[in-house]
Amino acid sequence: MTKRKFGLGLSMMLAAGTMLAACGSEEGTSTGDSGSGEEKSDFSVAMVTDVGGVDDKSFNQSAWEGLQAFGEENGLKKGDGGIDYLQSASDADYNTNLNNLIRRDFDVVFGIGFLMEGAVKEIAEQQPEAQIGIIDAVVEADNVASVLFKEQEGAYLAGVAAALMTESKKIGFVGGMEIPVIERFEAGFKEGVKAVDPSVEVDVQYTGAFDKAELGKTTANRMYSAGADIVFHAAGGTGNGVFTEAKERKEANPDANVWVIGVDADQYDEGQVGDANVTLTSVLKGVDKAVIDISNKAKEGNFPGGETITYGLAEDGVGLADSRGAIPEDVMAKVNEYKEKIASGEITVPETLK
Repeated sequence: MTKRKFGLGLSMMLAAGTMLAACGSEEGTSTGDSGSGEEKSDFSVAMVTDVGGVDDKSFNQSAWEGLQAFGEENGLKKGDGGIDYLQSASDADYNTNLNNLIRRDFDVVFGIGFLMEGAVKEIAEQQPEAQIGIIDAVVEADNVASVLFKEQEGAYLAGVAAALMTESKKIGFVGGMEIPVIERFEAGFKEGVKAVDPSVEVDVQYTGAFDKAELGKTTANRMYSAGADIVFHAAGGTGNGVFTEAKERKEANPDANVWVIGVDADQYDEGQVGDANVTLTSVLKGVDKAVIDISNKAKEGNFPGGETITYGLAEDGVGLADSRGAIPEDVMAKVNEYKEKIASGEITVPETLK
């Protein structure tokens, strides 16, 4: 496969544009008179989801939304020569999907998620001319851009909010798999709770999967039944079951004090039940922003291969979603105090469990 070099591609585009202007068109139209003010780029980018799927309401979906926004900005359509994704039903699909997109000549191919680390490393060695991005893992290769987030910083703010909002003094954390990225969520969340009220109990349970909503539901059921009134999930599609459990409880008893803290994207809509909503807030993770950022760099001929780029609070890479009034102003003011201290470096949030 011959990869396009962007500087050369730009020169060819300019040359082609000059020839077209000189030759004219039989139909009497030109790109400059389209009225759209937008020229289609010859740059293309695609992604491979992990097992959570592109519509997981979380991590993969955020990445795809980022590619769609990049495509819209650059006049790209879904498909070859534009933007696209392949969905992985299991980890056995990772290598095949990555190779498929590279063979289709996409300029950049993203592997979404820590679970794709091994596949990205292997394909990067086999396809040295390919430009590959990986989210939530580090692959040391000159043709791979590694993207990490300071999840612990956003989760710390969620912990502060939860500790200030809980009435039962019992809170739950539902994790997907016990991998570094999820452990960063757990570590930050517990640290935020402890900073406000060390007496608050945090029940931590891992489901071992990111695509099993039924496991999220049963885990949340146990937590709420044991007295937890707020459950934070960092479990991808498995976390959808946490919302299901909370909504069923709210529907059965409108006065039930049950809340969910979402993850990765603003999951407010997932908490809607009648006129009520069980979403307290969500820990935002700018996967969409990272995908756009790396794609723009590559489009400009500056693909950050061999680099690891980390996004935290200071880079607006993580944060808390608008609570839509679920969190009172005085509580949010306190949360923002901690946010400023983290962003300034006054507070350093640990990445790992102590």
